[in-house]
Amino acid sequence: MKILVTGGTGFLGSYVVRDLLAEGHSVRILTRNRKFVHSHKDIEIRSGQIDHEKDVFEASCGVDAVFHVAAKADIWGHKDSFYRANVVATQNVINACLKNEIPRLVYTSTPSVVFNGKSIENGNESLPYGSHFLCHYAQTKAWAEQLVLKANKANQLCTIALRPHLIWGVGDNHLIPRVLQRAKEKKLRIIGNGDNYVGITHVENASFAHILALRAIDRGVGCGKAYFISQNDPVSLWDWINHLLRKLNINPVTKKIPLPIAYGLGATFEWLYNAFSLNRIPPMTRFLAVELAKHHYFDISAAKRDLGYYEKISTQDGVLALVEELREGR
Repeated sequence: MKILVTGGTGFLGSYVVRDLLAEGHSVRILTRNRKFVHSHKDIEIRSGQIDHEKDVFEASCGVDAVFHVAAKADIWGHKDSFYRANVVATQNVINACLKNEIPRLVYTSTPSVVFNGKSIENGNESLPYGSHFLCHYAQTKAWAEQLVLKANKANQLCTIALRPHLIWGVGDNHLIPRVLQRAKEKKLRIIGNGDNYVGITHVENASFAHILALRAIDRGVGCGKAYFISQNDPVSLWDWINHLLRKLNINPVTKKIPLPIAYGLGATFEWLYNAFSLNRIPPMTRFLAVELAKHHYFDISAAKRDLGYYEKISTQDGVLALVEELREGR
């Protein structure tokens, strides 16, 4: 098949492209990075922006499936930028699939779509969409996922949404680097009691889930559904972070801030950054405080049952490879 991948030059997207090529597919990447060059004979580069309907329509002409991986993912920023990147862009992808008669759409969502400010332990796909999201990313991704699932139509367009949680691994340029930088600067603090468990997803497992979703669509399985994706077992968040820090000879985090104080600091920073139009990420937000303090891990049995998902890369092996990369990159 020829497959369009939005976000194909990003962290997860590059793994998805790699795995699609290994499956024997040819790939077209839609990217706004006009300087991006790839020499692989089965990769075609299209320049454009996903929030421009014409760019998405033209890039999707003649493909057999779309993997919509691209998104604006952060805890802070202007609502309009999240809305355009996550909602408008997703509607553009759906429209392009329908107009170009593309029957397969795999969408990269997030567990944040069910954020409710409370601990979630072994949550499954019966959880309702969240409310009072506390950040534009979670809210706009929830809106976008609902558009994708609603667009599923028998004999016309089969859609599957995947919700990989906290993606990490070799090549991560977002999650782990931020944690390490704050730890090096001695600005990282344990929020709450430090006993919370979270689900995490190695990037190769997240990519594998995308390949399995495409196979499931061709079997007529999972259409119109969302699936949580993660490692088999959650980790104790702060123990896991400190284990990684020790492996890299960085002092572990020991200082704690009670959740109510961190939440209040987050609210204060949000007000200040809004009031003075500061164009950077606050050191704390309400959403971040809650996510760092509470349990949030999910039941992945539906993905195992319907998609055939399993953990290809263990957490232990993933950490070893990541530590090796980070040591070499120093």
